Amino acid sequence: MLTNRSEGTIGLLLADSARLLRLRIDRALEEAGLGLTAGEARTLAYVAHSPASRQTALAAQMNVEPMTLVAFLDRLERRRLVVREPDPADRRAKIVRLAPEAQPTLEQVHGITRKVEEAALHDFCPEEIEMLQTLLKRIRANITASETGRGQE
Repeated sequence: MLTNRSEGTIGLLLADSARLLRLRIDRALEEAGLGLTAGEARTLAYVAHSPASRQTALAAQMNVEPMTLVAFLDRLERRRLVVREPDPADRRAKIVRLAPEAQPTLEQVHGITRKVEEAALHDFCPEEIEMLQTLLKRIRANITASETGRGQE
């Protein structure tokens, strides 16, 4: 079914594109002078996307080691951008929320990310962008479903 492999497999193309996009976003964040590392900015975005998540769930979503996430959260908490609270269902677990003061910084991070994405997609028409989003969501759903199915074997 997959035909043109001269440019690499779909997996390699996706991984390489994601790597390059992430490098460009990291550079743009550094150039913006927000005082956030790329990891901290990414953590802030994930906390906003998944409000009131447990630290362990955030680490899994971000595909980072829990101790790496703790270091990011420690720095973000010192800057009053996130708040960690005990989980009422399990006092040993921590729930992470955005602090009210985080909104302006989060908006700057989103603006930087949006500009980088716009540059990457500058010669795509709106229909192509929509199709790309649809196809990537399908790939993600297929992979998620196959991973979920693995746990039930």
